[in-house]
Amino acid sequence: MTFRQERTIHFSDCDPAGIVFYPQYFVMLNAHIEDWFTDGLGVDYYALVAERRIGLPTVRLEVDFVAVTRMGDRVALDLEVERVGGTSLTLKRHITGVAGDRRMTARQVLVTTSLDTHRAIELPADVRAALHRVAPTANPPSTAA
Repeated sequence: MTFRQERTIHFSDCDPAGIVFYPQYFVMLNAHIEDWFTDGLGVDYYALVAERRIGLPTVRLEVDFVAVTRMGDRVALDLEVERVGGTSLTLKRHITGVAGDRRMTARQVLVTTSLDTHRAIELPADVRAALHRVAPTANPPSTAA
């Protein structure tokens, strides 16, 4: 199941040429993750981080920038679960124009960590259950990372 959000590209997203400054894509992707956890998975992202002290750092990110995106463009951010491991999850990410033209694609690996020790920890049971609901075929039979 794909989690989709649309947004308008703002002046603050762009460089002097009027196109998205590539690090801003990463800011957009991170905000999309936060909203996906809360709105798509039903797991309060802010409680996960601030109260439960669980982090979700990106440990791998492969990106292809396909076409420019300009200030004022309306884009869609899509997220799909590719794999769920014991401590990690792999996501397929796309940013497209609302007409469907691809602007950026990415493959992202997140690892659950303790914010106290900064070491990898098992995916919490509620997160794993929510991931299984949205991507039942992405879960391997074992809990290997």
